[in-house]
Amino acid sequence: MDSLTAVLDALEPLFPALEADYKDLHAHPELAFQEKRTAALVAERLAAQGGWEITSGVGRTGVVAVLRNGEGPVVMLRADMDALPVKEATGLPYASTVTATDDTGAEVPVMHACGHDLHVAALLGSCAVLAARTGHWKGTVVAVFQPGEESGYGARSMVDDGLFERFPKPDVILGQHVGPGPVGLIATCPGTVMGATDSITVKLFGRGGHGSKPEAAVDPVLMAASLVLRLQSIVSRETAAQEPVVVTVGKLQAGTTAAVIPDTAELGINVRTSSAPVREKVLAAIERLAKAESDAAGATAEPEITPVYHLPMTVNDTAAAERVADAHRAAFGAGAVMTMGPTTASEDFGILATAAQVPSVYWFWGGLDPEEFTAAFAAGRLDDLPQNHAPTFAPQAGPALDVGVRSIVAAALSWLSDTPAETEA
Repeated sequence: MDSLTAVLDALEPLFPALEADYKDLHAHPELAFQEKRTAALVAERLAAQGGWEITSGVGRTGVVAVLRNGEGPVVMLRADMDALPVKEATGLPYASTVTATDDTGAEVPVMHACGHDLHVAALLGSCAVLAARTGHWKGTVVAVFQPGEESGYGARSMVDDGLFERFPKPDVILGQHVGPGPVGLIATCPGTVMGATDSITVKLFGRGGHGSKPEAAVDPVLMAASLVLRLQSIVSRETAAQEPVVVTVGKLQAGTTAAVIPDTAELGINVRTSSAPVREKVLAAIERLAKAESDAAGATAEPEITPVYHLPMTVNDTAAAERVADAHRAAFGAGAVMTMGPTTASEDFGILATAAQVPSVYWFWGGLDPEEFTAAFAAGRLDDLPQNHAPTFAPQAGPALDVGVRSIVAAALSWLSDTPAETEA
């Protein structure tokens, strides 16, 4: 019996409770850096498994657990915990009805619309089977339950709180993300797997007035509307067609009532790029266009352009990525593992590997019903399937969780050295 099979033999009796934890996490989502209930559940489950050295409150609300099992490699496994300000529309019996106060003081609905609840449950399951079968591997596992990925500050907060000084430094860092593919499919990518992202706020200054006398005011709403349209020309006219660039205005706020022209308007802009020169060009273009629109409208002041956060590209170490892919082929079959190209989505996972200066691998696994996915593919309507961040995104609880656990364990064991089964504790 090989070590993977032996370790995963521990999963079946644990699975019903693990699936219940997943549904509980889904029903009780928490925003970035508010993950106190989630962190408490994680710490409680790890303590029940035995053997883990558990530290809570890392990077504010993160949890780090260390399982030492003799001499061998140190493998770090990471899952993100936070949810999104999205109102759930899945219709699931365990759907979220939670609301919370966001950083602006607004009351917002909260949902695990990106699958982080599944990430947490999958890592908990992986920790459980590794702890239960220590006779089949050697080394050290560092399980990182990270807060605040959606905020852009989560990984950095853990690094700044001494993640690589207070805990064993890893030889490799592994992470995964559920996506809108079919359950059973694993997707990997050597080299750049996700692009960089920048979040920017642009505040435009007009002069308020009565809605009946626009000539006596300087309308920042019109200014903002013109800028929203003009920003799209950065992709269509200022970057090469082969460059993956996305510029999205996800927030536009101005005024409080229809009959009053406000003083200001504010845009929240999200940028996705896949190279440093293109990123610099796009950011410079945003600044140039914001100032030009302000000048054209006779703005009362130059726009305020405020960087909110920047996430670097996520880059898989090529050799390590192939090692993980080989492990997944052995675990799931060669036909279940595909090589994908870079995506314009972004993550803060890469901050961990950059800070530690060690190889890292990040892969995706499918969470949707394979029959539904196949039907959509045949009909040419894949875009109709629920995507991450959508209020209808709902991975198949049991099957997706099972694959999530097995994919982490397979990847981890490709580093953790084998030992004879008869030495099992």
